[in-house]
Amino acid sequence: MQRNNNNNSEMTFLVEDIEAVLEMNRLLEKENQELKHEVARLKSQIASLKAHDIERKSTLWKKLQYPSSVGNKEESLQKQTVQSLQTSEQLRTPVSESKKPSPSPPPPCSKLAVRRVPEVIEFYRYLNKRNAKIENRTNKTTASKEVSPGNMIGEIENKSMYLSAVKSDVEMQREFINYLIREVETAVFTDISAVEAFVKRLDGELSSLVDERAVLKHFPQWPERKADALREAACCFRDLKSIESETFSYKDKTKQPLPQTLRRIQTLERVIENIEKTREGTCRRYKEMQIPWDWMLDTGLVGQIKLNSLKLAREYMKRIIKELDSSRLPSSEDIIHQGARFAYRVHQFTGGFDLDTEQVFEELKRIHSANSPQACKA
Repeated sequence: MQRNNNNNSEMTFLVEDIEAVLEMNRLLEKENQELKHEVARLKSQIASLKAHDIERKSTLWKKLQYPSSVGNKEESLQKQTVQSLQTSEQLRTPVSESKKPSPSPPPPCSKLAVRRVPEVIEFYRYLNKRNAKIENRTNKTTASKEVSPGNMIGEIENKSMYLSAVKSDVEMQREFINYLIREVETAVFTDISAVEAFVKRLDGELSSLVDERAVLKHFPQWPERKADALREAACCFRDLKSIESETFSYKDKTKQPLPQTLRRIQTLERVIENIEKTREGTCRRYKEMQIPWDWMLDTGLVGQIKLNSLKLAREYMKRIIKELDSSRLPSSEDIIHQGARFAYRVHQFTGGFDLDTEQVFEELKRIHSANSPQACKA
């Protein structure tokens, strides 16, 4: 009897240990998912900052190649500062003048459309390709110059000139940079398009510096985190609008190859999925900094793009049906397969079909069944 009690006691301990291990495993899996989301967000931010840094390096190289233009830019900077002081209050909504109660928070971010996707940020691929060519040309030029001692002396002179220009900017533009610091810190926006305009103006003003990051290192009060978040939001919104326009500008061109449009839809799908994958943390971060985030939700720009995708799917399925009815296609099986693949990608992208799109898809299936007697009928 005592042995049975001991066995039961050991069994209870083992069950408790297993439950504790399972609970620990669940917590570790949850933490792992959160870390993956954070890594994806940081990769997106790094890609954005890298592209911006490459562009700055290119600008800096041109300034070092033509130092005589530095003086002219310093003179034009004063006029630009006066103009920006007059127009700055029109481009942002100050906190002191806003007496209206803050808007109610948007509904929680939907997770139904989130699926496993590659972590590669396709969003900045075209920008990185363009700037990578500039960086490669710059690297080749500097590598060839390091061979000659005369070129080494020239590099030293350029570096000395560069450091002097940075020091000059720190001393002469201190008041101007302090003004920009106040602008960024107090900026509050209600619309993402206002963020885009603000970032464009901010980048234009900072471009007058010989090297933005080198100069701003001397200003520890510079709100780098908020400035980077503003640039990230503006870049994401601008590029998303550009991809949307590029994709749906083909809907009236009936001769546009279907595979080409399919590739564009897949690119757009990857961009949207990356936004949905990281938007919970991104929305929270933007909310803390009073940056608009509702455009990332299914009720904003992202949702509108999905609706437009359904329209595009209907149009291309109708195009296939029309060409099949006119018997102008040498291989109906191939084109039906392409249409089905296109419909599938849009279906997965949008999370389903509306009634009109479903009816067109059923018509495509009926034509396939009529042309292929051995096809499996759903």
